[in-house]
Amino acid sequence: MAEHTAARRGPEPPDLSEKGGNKDGQPQRSDERLFMQFMAFGGCGSTEELANALDHAKIAGVLYEDLNDPRGVGLLTFNEDPDYFLDRVRPVVNGPDFAPLTQKPEYTMLGRTYSIGYEPDLPEVLLHRPRRTVLNPAWKWGVFYPLRRSGKFAQLPVDEQRVILAEHGTIGMSFGAGDYAHDIRLACHGLDKDDNDFVIGLIGKDLYPLSALVQTMRKTQQTSLYLERLGPFFVGRALWQAVETV
Repeated sequence: MAEHTAARRGPEPPDLSEKGGNKDGQPQRSDERLFMQFMAFGGCGSTEELANALDHAKIAGVLYEDLNDPRGVGLLTFNEDPDYFLDRVRPVVNGPDFAPLTQKPEYTMLGRTYSIGYEPDLPEVLLHRPRRTVLNPAWKWGVFYPLRRSGKFAQLPVDEQRVILAEHGTIGMSFGAGDYAHDIRLACHGLDKDDNDFVIGLIGKDLYPLSALVQTMRKTQQTSLYLERLGPFFVGRALWQAVETV
């Protein structure tokens, strides 16, 4: 009797799509993500020329005055295509208005929106809400920082990870419900020179609640037990906000 052996299958490609909860009875999937980049500069005597240069180039983003540097600014830009930062933003930063400034590489942050698998409206979470949050004219204050979790967190059972993250998420939602603070959560695995895991942006109409949120988060298990690195923190107030125009 001839021996039959099953053909060996090669490795299957990973599923890189973002996944959300069911919608109209069907699971949500998307390959769209929003990339957001933050850069900071010093030596700025006047911000008007910078805003004009961004307007002229039709850049979508936010320009912040640096609270901790009287001659500092921060620039947040975003797009679904990472080529945008090289093809559109880079020429502006190398142009005559930004070029005289001193870039602060320790504040450079780049990340991408992501899903956790339960979102009722996946495009809203991945594409629309982050844009609205940073461009809301009533929410001028922003705090941006990177973080890296310790390897111990990755070794925890999945259910235990969920409990720890739920504690973090509940605090964030409570601040959002009171219109005290609204967050931007970006994954940056392999996207920055310091090998951080995430970039966080806290956005709100007043500065104190953003600080209070950071203080409250310090008591959570994730922050107190499972963070390897946190910061540096950029704190600023928006002076220019603009959506991309064609």
